[in-house]
Parts: sequence; structure tokens; C-alpha cells
Amino acid sequence: MGPLYWMRWMSVQGVPRLALKAYARRGDPLAQLFGDPAVTHDPYPLLESIRARGRLVRTPFAWVTAEHDLCRNILRDNAMGVVSAESFDIPRPLRKLTALAPLPPNPMEPPSMLVIDPPEHSRLRRSVSAAFTPRAIGRLRDRVESVTEELLDALPSNGSADLVADFAAQVPIAIISEMLGFPHSTKDRFLGWGDAISPLLDIGIPWRSYRSAVAAIEEMDEFADEHIAQLRRTPGEDILSSLVTAGELDDQDLKATASLLMGAGFETTVNLIGNAVVQLLAHPDQLARLREEPDLWPNAVDEVLRFDAPVQNTGRVALEQVEYEGIPMRKGTTIALSLAGANRDPKVFEAPDRFDVGRANAKDHLTFSSGIHVCLGASLARMEAVHALRALFDRFPDLRLDGPPQRRPLFTLHGYSRMRANLGRRHADHTTPV
Repeated sequence: MGPLYWMRWMSVQGVPRLALKAYARRGDPLAQLFGDPAVTHDPYPLLESIRARGRLVRTPFAWVTAEHDLCRNILRDNAMGVVSAESFDIPRPLRKLTALAPLPPNPMEPPSMLVIDPPEHSRLRRSVSAAFTPRAIGRLRDRVESVTEELLDALPSNGSADLVADFAAQVPIAIISEMLGFPHSTKDRFLGWGDAISPLLDIGIPWRSYRSAVAAIEEMDEFADEHIAQLRRTPGEDILSSLVTAGELDDQDLKATASLLMGAGFETTVNLIGNAVVQLLAHPDQLARLREEPDLWPNAVDEVLRFDAPVQNTGRVALEQVEYEGIPMRKGTTIALSLAGANRDPKVFEAPDRFDVGRANAKDHLTFSSGIHVCLGASLARMEAVHALRALFDRFPDLRLDGPPQRRPLFTLHGYSRMRANLGRRHADHTTPV
């Protein structure tokens, strides 16, 4: 990997990394959120300190808020656009270096839907929305159930397993691979690529992580070129085949969309399932309630999304002069939105630090964002998690963790990289209709 990529890293990650470390030492809350590993693992005390400072807090990098209503309103405001690493105040000479080493299409750069605004965002989102309608998600239910059962059948009774690698990651990767027409044999490669690329959602990542991410993006791009060419010759019934044959998107659009769906289609769900396992085992009274009231499983999944959000933050940048909380903000002003903080706003959620699978308004969380960028795959993620979790705990009622699970060293994506567990006895009757 040549020096241009190093200079690109320096411009969008290296300089912010140095600044974040310096300001974190001075006690800046936003810098601590991104730059302090201890905070990354347990951000909630710091998020409450941000809330205590005010509804909208100024930091050297951006304004930041942990207020539910303010986050929701900003997410829905058409005067606010999506934000990326390049939106931060980087010296102009360094910013110019990014153009010298463009990356192949990936989830974190245009034309990915994650980081573009209308009208381009509307055009791309419209092209894939049919794959995520309630009817389309309903058609996937049987496949989610069969994949889950196959995975549980493969886990050893009275044995041990890594519940991330052996279970939580396998359910969503199987489904999204089939939706995109990827061969079954490639799923392990995609798990590796996803793990390498996901740090790009953070700010100030180290050079080693950036280098691994770029290598993964380049490998994905090469694979996508071959796969799209194959679909043009022999299209299937998957969503990517339909996009290819429709002819409305060029190769850059197709690859960016496929990589985003691949990443968003399993990274969030992996974290959701893993976080849920930890919280349910840490709150045995809530797990016991789910055994008594299985109809609560969908609500329990939303409570996990609220209580320990697998996506912790996002951001928006002013596309024009705006005003929030009586504060005028010029065009280009960045606001960091703490989704995890909003999900524990005491003005919206009673006793927000209590994990309650029966919480009446659990679904009011903002983990899936809001407005035009609300997560397309939210219903799919919920459905996958509900069935996977209920089936896991029904099949292995004595499941327990074998030591503390290992957190991922990321802030934006909040979850676990390893989770060793003693499975206990296998329950003979494992029929788990959802």
C-alpha cells in the first residue's frame, strides 16, 4: 500500500486522532467518546455527563446532544445533511490529499446511501426499497428459521462455543448473502471483510486498522466486479440481480449499494444478538419473564436496541443556516447525535438505566435513526434477532457465559468480538414458532 494511502489516512483519520487524544486528556466529552477505550466499552456514564451539561453542548469538534427529541428533530430536518469523516474541520492542504488516493466503492463514502443526501440518496434508496417491504421480509421468515435451526443443530450439547463467530454472525450473513446472490462459500470472506471495514465508521482510527480496511475494500471491489459480471450473464432472483438487469445503476452505484447492504445487513444484527445475550444473562429475571411470556420477545429485542444500542452515534451537518435551542448555526456546522444517549433520555424512558423487556415504549429508541435515512433493514434485523434469540435460549436453557465477553474496540458499532459460552444441555423440544 503506497504512501498516498498513508497521506489519506493522515488527512481523514491521523490528524483527528491526534486532536481527539489531546482533547480527551483535557476532559472533552466528545473526544473521550471516540478516543478513550474505557469509555468506548461503557459510554453511558459519560453520556449522562453530556446531558447534564445541556441540551446542546459545544466541543472543539462539533456540537453534541444526547436529547431524544433534539436528535429525532435533527435527523428529520431536511436542512441537515449526512456527515462523514471528511465533514470535520480538517486543514485544507490535508483534505486535498484525499482526492489523490480515492478508494473503491465502499459503505462509508459516496455514492453509498449512508453518506449522500437527496436527490441521489432518494434515487438509490428507491432502487432497493422493494427488498425490504413487510411482504418481502415476511417471505424471508422461513429461511431465517431454517438457518437458525441448522446453526443450533451444529452446536454441541453440553459443550462450548463462541456465540459471536458460531451463531450471532452466521444468521445475518447467511440471509444477506442470499439476498445479494453471493455464493455460500464466500460468507467467511465477507465476515472478515466486514470486521476489517467497520472501524471506518469511527473517527481517528489507527493506521493499522485503516490499512486493513483499505485492503478489505480493494478485495471486495475485485470480488464485486466479477460477481456483477456473472449476474449480467446469468441473473438470479436476488436483489442485486434485479438491480443489474434493471440497468438504472452504473457499476459504481451497484458496488456501493451492495457493500452497504452487506455491511448494514449483518454488522448491526451481529451486535444486536450478542448484546442481547449478555443483557439477558445479566438480568435472569427478564429472561425468566420471556420464558413465561414468549410474546414479549419482539419487545425485548427493541429494549436491547434501546438499552445497549448496537449503533451508538451518528452525525449531521447543516446544509444551510439553521437554529437549534436558540443557537444560530452557519452552513457546514456539524452536530454529533448520541443515539445511545437519546435512548436513555429520562424524559422519554422511565428509569432509563433499567433493562425491562416489558417496557411499553421500548420501540421509541433511535438506534435505527429516523427521517429519510432510517435503516432500511430494521424490520429484517428485528425478525432475525427475535427468532435467533428465542431459539437459542429455548434450545440451550442452561446457557451461561464462560468468562467476560470481549468487546469490539469501536465506538460507533457497539458489540462483542468474542463470546465464549458453556451451552449446557440441549433441550429436546426446540420448536420455536415466532
